[in-house]
Amino acid sequence: MSGRFVRSVCTAAVMAVGAALALPAQPVAAAPAAPPGQTVSALLNRLQTLYRKAEEATETYNATEEKLKKQRTEVDRLGEDLATARIALNAGRNDAGRLAREQYRTGGGGALSPYMRFLLSGDPQQALDQGHEINRAAGRRATTVDRLSAGASRTAKLASQARDALNVQQALAATQKRQRDDVRKRLDEVERLLSSLTGEQLAELRRLEQKDIGAAQAKLLSSGTLGGSRTPSAAGGRALEYAFRQIGKPYIWGAAGPDAFDCSGLTSQAWAHAGDEIPRTSQEQWKSLPRVPLSQLRPGDLIIYFEGATHVALYIGNGQVVQAPRPGGYVKVSPIAANPLLGAVRPDAGQASLASYVPPALPEGAGSGSDAGYGSAGAPGR
Repeated sequence: MSGRFVRSVCTAAVMAVGAALALPAQPVAAAPAAPPGQTVSALLNRLQTLYRKAEEATETYNATEEKLKKQRTEVDRLGEDLATARIALNAGRNDAGRLAREQYRTGGGGALSPYMRFLLSGDPQQALDQGHEINRAAGRRATTVDRLSAGASRTAKLASQARDALNVQQALAATQKRQRDDVRKRLDEVERLLSSLTGEQLAELRRLEQKDIGAAQAKLLSSGTLGGSRTPSAAGGRALEYAFRQIGKPYIWGAAGPDAFDCSGLTSQAWAHAGDEIPRTSQEQWKSLPRVPLSQLRPGDLIIYFEGATHVALYIGNGQVVQAPRPGGYVKVSPIAANPLLGAVRPDAGQASLASYVPPALPEGAGSGSDAGYGSAGAPGR
């Protein structure tokens, strides 16, 4: 398999992946009628379940996207290494050919041994010099053969690794496409349910939702779980400044800026702009970053929600977070108890808190809108 073939196959695969991910969404089925006799409370529970499933699918999709990015890098690296190895192998073959031609021209194939040349020569010194040169040539031939053999082995190994890496990339691309379709399916379910509701039902949903959030927030604050106020680290302050500048931008699943975000897209980008690279997904953020008790929270910490760690927000202090809430919502400031808390992690563990800190000014309307993203009947965004 030539280097040109490997590079062309890799390029074709990447183009195929891009084409697959760019496929248009399937048409949404007609909206079903609202279930007769179903209470608004039951509708809210159903919507919350659908949104949670959609976000779980989104974070799974994001995780596969990160794996796919790394695999593309690996395929590119192996392609470059393979091309370099092939060049070295061709150079070794040229060296071997040159030595073979030299040996042929000097009669090396049937030449006498250095000992016989010495015995038969009329000039012993010349015979000795010729013998040394023959020995050196033999050494060069042996070195060239060894290098050629090693080069051929390395090239064959790299070609096999490149094929395997390409197969993994193609499998990841197929998985990502299935996960993308799953996200769209979940969001279509939400959209159909929302579009089946009357304006009165939607208003009641929002009222009930805010009532539940308010009760959860009041219970958390009165418990003293959050402890006292603290200042962020210098990096945490930079992360907050970035997040505040994104307020008002829409939630779109799989987005990580600059024009739209999903929940972990916002938190990962905020910390990237603060100078600390953290994992892309909420699950990996929860899994790999140092845990911190809620009683020790400081601005810049990440608040993780739901048992499966499928949602994340950035703590700003005073029981508030900035987050990309749900499809149909916008980056906003919300109560920390807007969703069921799982715990908190600290990207800048080990960095000292600032002696003093003045938080950025919140833009007008930073806390307006639904904390769970139930903005309208057309809420789910693409």
